Amino acid sequence: MHHTVVERELTLNLIVSPERSVPVPARLSYRSDDPFAVHVAFHIDSEHPVHWTFARDLLVEGVFRPCGYGDVRVWPTKAEGRPVVLMALSSPNGDALLEAPAAQVSAWLERTLRVVPPGTEGEQLGLDEGLAGLLAQ
Repeated sequence: MHHTVVERELTLNLIVSPERSVPVPARLSYRSDDPFAVHVAFHIDSEHPVHWTFARDLLVEGVFRPCGYGDVRVWPTKAEGRPVVLMALSSPNGDALLEAPAAQVSAWLERTLRVVPPGTEGEQLGLDEGLAGLLAQ
């Protein structure tokens, strides 16, 4: 089976304090064989990128309205008049607040939604064929 990968390089801002943020190179990636998840890798002063994985639905919704709870929260706002999406990530290793340009995130999400439209994620996993095979026996 052919899998599609949708990736986008972009620069996020790591918000250190209300007055200060640090640019962080990041990569958004989405794979049709892991259709419910989005993956974010970013480089924060470390040899190895930091990887986060969370529900695509969360990011899709978070572009428009605050959503999420616990480890990952996403909400839209404006920074210097530009629409941005904020992602608050918390882990045992610490918390991070990242700001992403809303237009770039939305454009990338639209590409993922064309690859796997919302509501069809289960079909991508091949569950239907497996189930059909079981029921046919």
